[in-house]
Amino acid sequence: MTSVDDSSLAAPSRFSAHTTARVGGPAGRWVRADTQEQALQVLRAHPLPDHAARERGEDTLIVLGGGSNLLVTEDGFPGTVLQLAFHGISTEFHGEHDVLLTVAAGHNWDDVVRFSVARGLTGLEALSGIPGSTGAVPVQNVGAYGADVAHTLKDIQAWDRERGELVRFSNAELAFGYRDSVLKQTTVHGSPRYVVLQVRFMLQNRRDGLSAPVRYGELARTLGLDAESADHERRAPLKEVRSTVLRLREGKGMVLQEGDHDTWSTGSFFTNPIVPHEVAAALPSAAPKFSAGVDDAGVPLVKLSAAWLIDNAGCGKGFGLPDGPVAGRGAQGAGIAGGRASLSTKHTLAVTNRGTATTDDLLAVARAARDQVSTAFGITMHEEPVLIGHSL
Repeated sequence: MTSVDDSSLAAPSRFSAHTTARVGGPAGRWVRADTQEQALQVLRAHPLPDHAARERGEDTLIVLGGGSNLLVTEDGFPGTVLQLAFHGISTEFHGEHDVLLTVAAGHNWDDVVRFSVARGLTGLEALSGIPGSTGAVPVQNVGAYGADVAHTLKDIQAWDRERGELVRFSNAELAFGYRDSVLKQTTVHGSPRYVVLQVRFMLQNRRDGLSAPVRYGELARTLGLDAESADHERRAPLKEVRSTVLRLREGKGMVLQEGDHDTWSTGSFFTNPIVPHEVAAALPSAAPKFSAGVDDAGVPLVKLSAAWLIDNAGCGKGFGLPDGPVAGRGAQGAGIAGGRASLSTKHTLAVTNRGTATTDDLLAVARAARDQVSTAFGITMHEEPVLIGHSL
């Protein structure tokens, strides 16, 4: 096996320079892969240890894309970081209307959405403005505004670190669920068995230039549509859907902006809880509730709104700041983490770095919000980002 070229070995770096929350310490070794072959060289040199070793935290490889879903301790990570930085995007017509979109794992996700909308390809427009790289979106089945990648993803190509070979997973084989997939289920301590190298989507080339049916109420209302009407009545021009989604996300601090600390986060920190129907029934009638199928025993499940629970547990916007909600001002009135971290002042789902926060500061705010929800409603919130060297 050829060794990784010295040009791909990045200078010593901290995770704070490569993650959207701008926190985290150094890595033992940092490799930037500008080509798929460079990535494969590193992956071949880092096969997956056995399960017992992984549980002891002996795995020594983290794979990084856009850093939008990762929180690493300030002590850093002693192993190797493989940063997937190779780009590429292409299209191939399949019949009159179907278009196969092939994307390299390191390609910026919002650039992929922009590319598809500019070419009149329908299916990704509601996922505009989500930070990170394309290789990360299948792992958590990334979604927003009534859409998720499972709706359009055809398949992925990945490296199996356990078997030491390239593999391909179809949409069905990825076993997508709410913010879940086989890829996520086989990741331990932040280190994956399967490393995504390429993602393929099947999109539609509509002659009328309209979007996929808009399913999310807020987006539909903003576009002047009725979310309860028939599919053909819930479409809008692609570019209008994209610009509207971006505007809505910007209003919630969910589009990265260098000077806006409300965007210095991992996005939504908590997933929407899915609970048995009887648990949901005990909540106030105003609490949003959505059918989520049944569990393995046939018990009806309900998806709740994490944002509503947080807000109504006394953790409103700015929770954790000295002048934020009372429950988050701290014993001395200086804020939970000295005001260095807080829930966003625009949206209660994001835990934000106000400019000088550490990973511990962010997690202190997240724990306080989680505990407030548990006390108020008896519901346990679970984090969405991957935590390295920490637990919530």
